[in-house]
Amino acid sequence: MFKRSPSLTEQTKLYIKERILNHEFADGRIPSETELANELGVSRTTVRDALSKLESEGAIIRKQGAGTFVNQQGLRIKWRLDEIWSYENVLQANGYTPSVTVRSVTETAADKQLARDLELNEGDPILLIEKVFLEDRDTPVIFTVNRIPRKFASKQVASEQVRRPIYEFLAACCRQHLLYYLSDIVPVVADEALAEILDVAAGAPLLSFEEIGYNANNEPILKAISYFRDDRLRFRLIRRRT
Repeated sequence: MFKRSPSLTEQTKLYIKERILNHEFADGRIPSETELANELGVSRTTVRDALSKLESEGAIIRKQGAGTFVNQQGLRIKWRLDEIWSYENVLQANGYTPSVTVRSVTETAADKQLARDLELNEGDPILLIEKVFLEDRDTPVIFTVNRIPRKFASKQVASEQVRRPIYEFLAACCRQHLLYYLSDIVPVVADEALAEILDVAAGAPLLSFEEIGYNANNEPILKAISYFRDDRLRFRLIRRRT
């Protein structure tokens, strides 16, 4: 039934998740591992791993002695903070029609802190990309600043390439695969510049992600900071006892 790429576990998880979202399970009860394995033509181990992922995401809940059920509260989580997603998808998940504006693409030099973070020499050239993500084409919600060592990027960077999600840009134009971010979530208040970009009052509360992105060799390949309007976008997660 399934192809080999992406993994069978991931395909199984997505299939079950789609059925959950389509309300196809009577009374919210998930069929047994054996039933799902027979239906999909995969092993029980694959189904078990897929269900474990869904449980980790909060989409299902297992009740000892009763079975596995859809977790309606968990479905209110549109995305997970421990995954990399495009901001267009984030806005779309919140019911908005997303669009992106490229504010600037410039070249600058690494200061001492940036050189330390990206394992460069102070003064090394940096490609600096600023973008604004809007809801329904007119309200700015997210402002991002990405700093990428110039040595990675092709000499000519087209505007359409920059509009793509940063992980796609890195793969296409820098031959770098973004594997993970090390992120700090930091509350900030809007200064005059941020207030103008995000169309908020100076001093308005914002949430920011300060991140360093790494490739599969654990080499830093970009430093990013994203600012989110607190009145337009909220992040929700499930916290569990272990």
